[in-house]
Amino acid sequence: MRTASVERAPLSLARIVRTWWPLAASWMLMGLELPAVSAVVARLPEPQINLAAYGIVFAISMLIESPIIMLLAASTALSKDWDSYLKVRRFMMQTSALLTALHVLIAFTPLYYFVVVDLIGAPAQIIEPARWGLMLMTPWTWSIAYRRFHQGVLIRFGRSEIVGLGTVVRLSANLIVLGVGYLIGSIPGIIVAASAVSMGVMSEALFVGRRVRPCLQRLRQIPPDGDPLTLRAFLRFYIPLALTSLLTILVQPIGSAALSRMPGALESLAVWPVVSGLLFLLRSIGIAYNEVVVALLGKPRAEESLRRFATMLSLSLTAMLLLVTMTPLAELWFGGLSGLLPSLANLAQSSLWFALLLPAFSVWQSFYQGSLVYSRQTRGVTEAMALFLIVSSVILSVGVLWGQITGLYVAQIAFTIGGLAQMLWLAYRCRRAQGTL
Repeated sequence: MRTASVERAPLSLARIVRTWWPLAASWMLMGLELPAVSAVVARLPEPQINLAAYGIVFAISMLIESPIIMLLAASTALSKDWDSYLKVRRFMMQTSALLTALHVLIAFTPLYYFVVVDLIGAPAQIIEPARWGLMLMTPWTWSIAYRRFHQGVLIRFGRSEIVGLGTVVRLSANLIVLGVGYLIGSIPGIIVAASAVSMGVMSEALFVGRRVRPCLQRLRQIPPDGDPLTLRAFLRFYIPLALTSLLTILVQPIGSAALSRMPGALESLAVWPVVSGLLFLLRSIGIAYNEVVVALLGKPRAEESLRRFATMLSLSLTAMLLLVTMTPLAELWFGGLSGLLPSLANLAQSSLWFALLLPAFSVWQSFYQGSLVYSRQTRGVTEAMALFLIVSSVILSVGVLWGQITGLYVAQIAFTIGGLAQMLWLAYRCRRAQGTL
């Protein structure tokens, strides 16, 4: 009787917080990577050029890795037995090899100039520094694929705390390389940044690969349950996820290309990674809410409790960003911690006014997206991301054609309005899923 009464009890905010905070902490630790990199590069020779170069390198690297980002979800859902694990692992290894070959082709051949000069239109000063950075980022895609695939196994076997520890390992490796580069002082910032990020993802992959071994031993003992996983079934499951992540990653190179063609191109490209780092740090708290919704939505009166928590969280994040924007905290972050020159720090601070609602949008996007995933109606997730990309691209294009407003301001306006459109479409799509909640 006690068990039954507990199951009928409404979902409490305390339980939501217990589920949410470890995930949010992990995302926030990852969010510290970009501010740490930016802070060190800003204190090394030619900071403006090297910060802008890293923005290009990071955008291209993220685009190349986009097909494997959703391996975490795929592995968590499908690694139910040894046969399924091996089939998903084979996909991971083959896809990683192809994507790494593409990375090498872009970084080490004349194709680089077509991508960076002709497509992105990067300023001349950053073309060669960015190429060195892209070469050093070669291990990025395979390391992330290997790590995310095995993180899914860990989560499936209830060892999600190791995922958080892996994030600590990654950040520690980053900080060690960044610290060495800062102490030497003469190494170009793009070299230090790319080396630190590469070392971080490789260290995390090695750590996760070692800690997942006990789970793999248990997995070997699990016989197949139901029909064997086929390639066709896997692709039907995975392609919509991969398409969504690809659309998400396209934001970075599209943004870089637009900034390169608007007034204040070099300044905007230099400041954009720093501002994006701060925004991601706040948005990551909301992004982590997606898994919370998926995990808890089936509990009694869960929608009401989850919506109430989303309201509190979104208001809190907006207040936090407003506090930073209006007070000397912005100068402390951009000028003190990030090491930007006063003119660049002022540009970064003023751009935040156009992005005040982005962290709140992340919370509600996660709420509606998690609801759609829970009801297995994921088509709306891809549609919403496509709408975001279309709306933001149109606004960026208008900014390029008009050519009268600083690129960074146009980008913040574009992504804010695009985020609003994405959130509203997800909310609309959720109406059709209400009967399953």
